[in-house]
Amino acid sequence: MVSYVGINGITHHMPNRPAIFTDLNVGSSVPNFARGWEAAPGTKVSFDVPNNWKAGRIWGRRNCDFSQNPGPNSCLDGGCNGGLECDPRTGTGVPPVSLAEWTLQGDGNKDFYDVSLVDGYNLPMRITNNKGCPVADCPVDLGPNCPDPLQGPFDSNGFPVGCKSACQANLDGNAGEVEDGSHAYIANSPIADSANCCSGSHNTPQTCPSSGVAFYSYFKDNCPNSYAYAYDESSGTALWTCDSGLQADYTLTFCP
Repeated sequence: MVSYVGINGITHHMPNRPAIFTDLNVGSSVPNFARGWEAAPGTKVSFDVPNNWKAGRIWGRRNCDFSQNPGPNSCLDGGCNGGLECDPRTGTGVPPVSLAEWTLQGDGNKDFYDVSLVDGYNLPMRITNNKGCPVADCPVDLGPNCPDPLQGPFDSNGFPVGCKSACQANLDGNAGEVEDGSHAYIANSPIADSANCCSGSHNTPQTCPSSGVAFYSYFKDNCPNSYAYAYDESSGTALWTCDSGLQADYTLTFCP
């Protein structure tokens, strides 16, 4: 018999803001729930996931129009392959995107969870639970004060709604490129050798300290309980755990 842990609620606060489109990248042990839906302000959805859910991700998109282009460019930010319901294997959000991540029943019978800014930032979010385990979050809007080299995308008024990682922005020029010539998803590029991406000769915690990642402090100082770069576990405030035996219910809140 398969038991389940609840994602007790995914809420969208900020009643004067437009709807966001929420995405679920299922990882392994697939939840029986839609992989994308529209979340109006002030609404909440709840669903169960298998208690051994691995590498699960949830994120938000904005200003989406799937009528003409169901691909990753159908949203202002966070788009994915597959349209409203992201493809379960290749439908990860286009950076910059804030990610809520879970691996349940991991090593040591612990749930692991985090709010990741490794792929940049597009929306504030917070993960809480009903068992008193730590809160993971980035509750600050990082768009308006984002350092100039990292700003984007921009809305129709020219306002920065996202903040790229130094890796995606290719600040050191060593990130490498993917087939379309961009610098997204470039950490695994065979020609990448970047301190900002922790790639190539910088692909270990020892050779990629946070001090070598441009603008690390902007993300970490504003969102200290987030995962701000690839090896941020050394900060002690990036990856959070909860005893799996507690069978915690988790709540993800957008714009807390």
